Amino acid sequence: MPLTLKQLRVFCDVVATRSFSRGAAMSGISQSAATQVVRQLEQHLGVKLIDRSKRPLAVYPAGQVCFQGYREVLDRCATVAQRVRSRSEEISGDVRVAAIYSVGLYAMNRCMQDFIRLFPKVKVRLEFQPPAKVYESVRKQEADLGVVSYPRASRSLGVVPLRTEGMVLVCSPNHRLARLRKATIDQLQGEAFVGFEPGLSIRREIDKYLRHRRVKVDTTMEFDNIETIKQAVEIDAGVSILPRPSVQAEVERGTLVVAPLSIEDLRRPLGIIHRSRKAFTPGMARFVELLRASHDMLPEAR
Repeated sequence: MPLTLKQLRVFCDVVATRSFSRGAAMSGISQSAATQVVRQLEQHLGVKLIDRSKRPLAVYPAGQVCFQGYREVLDRCATVAQRVRSRSEEISGDVRVAAIYSVGLYAMNRCMQDFIRLFPKVKVRLEFQPPAKVYESVRKQEADLGVVSYPRASRSLGVVPLRTEGMVLVCSPNHRLARLRKATIDQLQGEAFVGFEPGLSIRREIDKYLRHRRVKVDTTMEFDNIETIKQAVEIDAGVSILPRPSVQAEVERGTLVVAPLSIEDLRRPLGIIHRSRKAFTPGMARFVELLRASHDMLPEAR
C-alpha cells in the first residue's frame, strides 16, 4: 500500500496530540477516519504503533520511530513547496531572529548585511538573548528562527544544522604559551582562564573537557559572549578556549595567538531552531540559506 502525505500527516497529528479526536480535528477529518488511517499504517508495517488502551494514548517505540521519520518527510515537503512558490513571489514580510550571544557577530553581521541588500522589502529583527530565552521566543512565536549552539530538537522544535566548529586555546601575544612550539594540556593547570558564564552549553562542554583530563584552571572572568572574552584575553587577563572561526580576524591582526595545543575532540555545533509544524515563509527560507552560506564561507573550523 503506497503511503500518502495525508496519511502521514494524520498519524503525526494523532501522535502529537495523543488523541484520535484531536488529531482528526487538526487534519480536518472524522475520528473514525483517523482511526482507520492508523490501522492501515499498522497493517502496512506489520507492527503496532499506538497503544489504544491508555488515556492519553501511548506510543510504542515503533510508533515513535515512525513519528520522527514521517515528521521529517512532512517538514521537507513543506519546505520544498514553500521554496517553489517563493520563486514566483516577491520576497517581503518580517523575519524575527533570536541568537545566543556566544554565536558571535562574525557570521551574523555578514548575513544581515547580505540579506538587507538582496531583499530590501523584508524587515529583519535580530535580538541577542540567553539560550533559554531563544528557545522560549521560538516556542512562543516571538521569534521565527533561533540561532543556538548545541541545538536540541524536540516535538515542537526542528533543527537546521549550520556548522560544527573546532575549538582552540587562545592567549595574548605576550603570554608564555604564545612562545611555545608545542603545548600540552597539563600546562593549563592553575592557569588564569577567561570563561563563559555557568549555565551555557559551551561552558559545560569546556568544563567537562578539562575535568576529564584532570586539569583545573583559575577562572578569573566569566562572560556570556565571545566578543568580550576575546577582549579580556587580548589584555592578558587569562587564556580561553574559543571556536576557531571566531578568532580568525584577531589572529590575523596579531592581537591574539592560537596556542599550539591540540583540542581535536572538543567541537561546537551550531544550528537554527524553528517551530517544527510551521512552514518557512519565503523570507525565512532565504535568511536560512544566506546564514548557512555565510558559515560555509568562514575559515576552516578544524
